[in-house]
Amino acid sequence: MRLAVLKNTAPMPRDGVQGAQAVAMRISGDMAAFYNCKFHGYQDTLCDDTGRHFFKNCFIRGTVDFIFGNGRSIYQKNAKLMLLGYSDILYFHKSGFSFIHCNITGTGNAFLSRAWREMSRVVFSYTHMGRLIDPRGWDNKGIAGRNRTVYFGEYKCLGPGSVTDGRVKYARLLNDKQARPFLTMDFIQAQSWLLPPPAV
Repeated sequence: MRLAVLKNTAPMPRDGVQGAQAVAMRISGDMAAFYNCKFHGYQDTLCDDTGRHFFKNCFIRGTVDFIFGNGRSIYQKNAKLMLLGYSDILYFHKSGFSFIHCNITGTGNAFLSRAWREMSRVVFSYTHMGRLIDPRGWDNKGIAGRNRTVYFGEYKCLGPGSVTDGRVKYARLLNDKQARPFLTMDFIQAQSWLLPPPAV
C-alpha cells in the first residue's frame, strides 16, 4: 500500500473512560508492505495483528497503546510516531517489532513499550526519542515476572529521551551482535516476498 491515509475520527476518549478504543487499521494478513502512509487515531490506532509486515516512511499518530498486536514487523524511517497527552507508546503481545531510524515526538509522558503479555519483543535502533519518553523507558505493567520474559532493547538511539541512565534493569542496551538480527530484512524473511516499491 502506498500514500494511503487511514484515519479514525472517533473523538479522543476522556480520562478513565473504558472501551473507547478506535482502530484506524488492522492488518492480519501475511507479507504486507506500507510506504508513505499515514495512520491517525487516539487509542489503539494501528493493530499490527498477525503476519510479517514492513512500514517505511509512515506517520503514525495516537495516544494510548497506539501500535499493538502479534505481528512480526519492521518499522523503518517512519517520520513520526506521534503522541498527544499522557501516553504509552506501544503495547505488544507475543510480537516482534523492530523500529529502525524512526522519530518519536509528542507531548506528555510515554513508555517505549508496555508488557501487556509476557512475551513482548520490541527493539528500537537508531531512533530519535523526544523528551516525552519516561526515563525508565519500559513498563512491565507491575508484574515482576515479566522482567524475565520480555525482550525490550535499544541500540544507538539518540535524542533527549534516549538517555539510558534511568532505564529499568530488564531493558537491554544491545551491542552490535545482539542488534544485528533486528536490523536486517531477515527479521521478516523479506527476501522471499518484499519487492521494491513501484516508481511514481
